Amino acid sequence: MKNLVEELKWRGLYHDSMPGTEEQLLKEATSAYIGFDPTADSLHIGSMVQIILLVHLKNFGHRPIALVGGATGMIGDPSGKSDERNLLDEEALAKNVAGIKSVLSRFLDFNSTEANAPVMVNNYDWMKEFSFIDFAREVGKRITVNYMMAKDSVKKRFSGEGEGMSFTEFTYQLIQGYDFYHLYKNNNCVLQMGGSDQWGNITTGTELVRRMGGENAKAYALTTPLITKADGSKFGKSEGGNVWLDADKTSVYKFYQFWVNATDVDAEKYIKIFTFLDKDTIDALIAEHQTAPHLRVLQKKLAEEITVFVHNREELEKAIQASNILFGNSTAEDLKKLDEATFLEVFDGVPQAEIAKADLENGLDIITVLNEKTGFFKSNGEARRALTANSISVNREKIKEDFTLTTNDLINNQFVLLQSGKKNYFVIRVV
Repeated sequence: MKNLVEELKWRGLYHDSMPGTEEQLLKEATSAYIGFDPTADSLHIGSMVQIILLVHLKNFGHRPIALVGGATGMIGDPSGKSDERNLLDEEALAKNVAGIKSVLSRFLDFNSTEANAPVMVNNYDWMKEFSFIDFAREVGKRITVNYMMAKDSVKKRFSGEGEGMSFTEFTYQLIQGYDFYHLYKNNNCVLQMGGSDQWGNITTGTELVRRMGGENAKAYALTTPLITKADGSKFGKSEGGNVWLDADKTSVYKFYQFWVNATDVDAEKYIKIFTFLDKDTIDALIAEHQTAPHLRVLQKKLAEEITVFVHNREELEKAIQASNILFGNSTAEDLKKLDEATFLEVFDGVPQAEIAKADLENGLDIITVLNEKTGFFKSNGEARRALTANSISVNREKIKEDFTLTTNDLINNQFVLLQSGKKNYFVIRVV
């Protein structure tokens, strides 16, 4: 077997593992799982590390198991949290589980017939019939309270962070631990992977496998580092909130922009973590970027690779085209190719004004448009001076003082883009 751990280390995807984990992965094709909590009906880029880890696992000849926590989602993982989570009802959970399955299916072929074909499971399937008494007798007696209390995720909550921990959340690590044992017994799964904040829960699982699986039972753990930005802030959020993996929650344009706007330091780290480019290619890109950072070669390649991975090449081309509207030498034709949603995404935050469509039926002189109708300029005189200086564009085309705005100038039959100089934009919405 090729050395997966070695690959993860140079990419910055390795944090820690139990003794024997690397040897197990080198010895034979290994089944390993990662759990995904259904706290929403999609996944955001905070889950990308774990998705990519499963894909690497598959590419290195091992069998990835994606577990969607329909049962654990009813409780809420206390790891990294200072307060109790709101509990979701069954209907919301079912919707979230279905959404997450749909996202994961884009990256892993769960219908594959290969020997190491990916598997998707839902822990609700085996937990729903488990009575509390049976769970307490069969699982609870295997792990001491002292052992559970020693976990960081528990200790932090008992040391004054938040309002303590309910018994419900306290049982979370036992249920997650039992998941590992169930997969060990039924799917020959001997490795659990996750973020470094999951170490306590994962090792509870390895302990349960050891105590419940018989004298020869062995299980392993491997964690990835928690990704942060160079400035120390949390990775995965933009000014508008989470960056989602579904285009209806985060447009492909905004998704692409998140990556292309990464700092030089972050881009150098992210291109190893979030792409499958080999080491020689990445080293060459970093060297090229360092000779001319202003060209943003690294950021563009990072954004290209991950946008294609999460969406597809056609959507990438649209995102690049949309980006060029603001930052490149786009034309009126390029503008007219944008659909309404993308147009509004590109010019989000740009000042707007409404003009009645009837006003354009007979045409409006541009001075009236620039001042009286929109307030883009404070006076007719200011508008005239800008026109004389040849600094005004309508839909990316330079215009003169004799220009008349009509319905023929509408983008998507409802927008007009005004521009003064290189960076001052104004959107007219025709109603």
